[in-house]
Amino acid sequence: MRFYLSTLAGHRRGVLILLGWSMLEGIPAFFGGRLVGTAVDQGFAAGDPLAGVLWLLAFAALAVAGALGQRQVFARLGAVVEPMRDALVTRVVKGVLNDPSHRRTPDASAVAMITRHVEVVRDATAGVLVQARALLVTTIAALIGLATTAAALIWLVVLPIVAALLLFGLMLPSLAKRQRDAVMADERTAEASGAVLTGLRDVAACDAAAEAYGDVAKQINLQARATVTVAWANSLRATVIAIGGFTPVVLLVAFAPPLVASGQLTTGAVLAAVVYLTNSVNPALHGLARTTSTVVMRLMVALKRLQEAAPRTGKEIGTEIPANGEFVLRDVTFGWSPDAEPVLRGLSLDLRPGDHLAVVGPSGIGKSTMASLLTGLMPPDNGCVLFGGAPVDRVAPTVRHHAIALIPQETYLFTGTVRENLTLLAPWATDEDLVDAVKKVGAKPLLDGLGGLDAALGHGGEGLSAGEAQLLALARVYVTSAGVVILDEATSHLDPAAEARVERAFAQRNGILVVIAHRLSSALRANRVLVMDGGKPLLGSHEHLLKTSALYGQLMLAWDPTHRKETPLPKR
Repeated sequence: MRFYLSTLAGHRRGVLILLGWSMLEGIPAFFGGRLVGTAVDQGFAAGDPLAGVLWLLAFAALAVAGALGQRQVFARLGAVVEPMRDALVTRVVKGVLNDPSHRRTPDASAVAMITRHVEVVRDATAGVLVQARALLVTTIAALIGLATTAAALIWLVVLPIVAALLLFGLMLPSLAKRQRDAVMADERTAEASGAVLTGLRDVAACDAAAEAYGDVAKQINLQARATVTVAWANSLRATVIAIGGFTPVVLLVAFAPPLVASGQLTTGAVLAAVVYLTNSVNPALHGLARTTSTVVMRLMVALKRLQEAAPRTGKEIGTEIPANGEFVLRDVTFGWSPDAEPVLRGLSLDLRPGDHLAVVGPSGIGKSTMASLLTGLMPPDNGCVLFGGAPVDRVAPTVRHHAIALIPQETYLFTGTVRENLTLLAPWATDEDLVDAVKKVGAKPLLDGLGGLDAALGHGGEGLSAGEAQLLALARVYVTSAGVVILDEATSHLDPAAEARVERAFAQRNGILVVIAHRLSSALRANRVLVMDGGKPLLGSHEHLLKTSALYGQLMLAWDPTHRKETPLPKR
């Protein structure tokens, strides 16, 4: 909420302009009943219909002025709402990217936040600035006008309205809970559907269509139930407000005639009170309650949910400086939740400059998780990951970002020249440095074909093949000063010869090279191989693992059947 209000406060001028036009919009509500009452008392009832018509024309002129104010509110609304929406989207994206439990899969709940919750906040903010603001201004203006026109009737109007609003206020916590339940049910439905859609191959392979359907159907039923509960709560709210708005009219009809007969009120004052109630107070009361229980309630629930996804501000930024470029992992264990089976268990490993490590194992076994641990993106559940003697996630970000480079499978290229793309991480690099890096990774023919460093690239490397885009991304990291390079399937679109050249080039930099392999030929080029199979990882040379690891032997056989002749597989 603080972030939300601060975002709106950042556009204080726009908000103040809206309030200024709101005052103009509220003028008809303030003067409407008074002008109608005056038209009766000093015009039609006094035998001067022309004067009555003129008073009514004055009321019409004020109504036109109020409409002009409302038009200006709508015209200036975007200047306040759209920047606030952009700030919330940025906050959600940062929260997801900084979430240590974030998986390398599409995050359906985060998509629901951006497409649903942020839009709820955007629409609700517009509703508050247009509807609730106008209704509040109208209600206050009408009550003040009623108090100055028919003071004897004010308590007959105010007391029932206040009682209804108090009762409505007591219902708000229950409404908020039900609205939140509906929001969470919607997220769970999106998450369940996303999990099925991203795992369709696994669903088909395991013949689990019935189970997948059951999971999604269960969440849909819960979502429907939550929505019905919200509808019942809103119907009860509407009943309370209806009674609160109808009661003053009944009291006015009951008590006004004796007051007119005694001379305490004029006929025009009573008519003015009726106009204030029926044209302003009663509709505004219904609208204000409806806006509060729907627009404002949805706004509060959505803001609370977005707050839960906000970046964790409590975590201090690391300040430690590594003493050297070595990695030490001791008894590292990591799982995605306390109840989940760990994807890494009891891993101990030393990496020194000159080391070349290949990480192999079945898909989804946790190889990329290890990359996240080495880069400090996620802390381990148990054990420690030290870089230069300091916990890697506590190393000063400026130092860590220059010392450790992670190249993922998904290539990032932006609109600009080849030079601008290659110097993204090394703005100090000269053209000679860039050309040398391009040659080392085998991308010189590509650079020549593009037309040199000044050639323009489209968004996302438009026009390049996936392999060509990967070569440019590899050259971009090669030219940096990073002493630790992690290739997370970063050569998956290259042919075996090009892949071998890239790995040899990075290995010759004499830093630490970690290759998360999609081809087992990477294991043959590495000094050591780390085999991950869901249990305690196995570490050793290629020859040693062929003799000691059945999983590694099976993986090698699947890739190259000639290994059956070289090394017999151990029995499990």
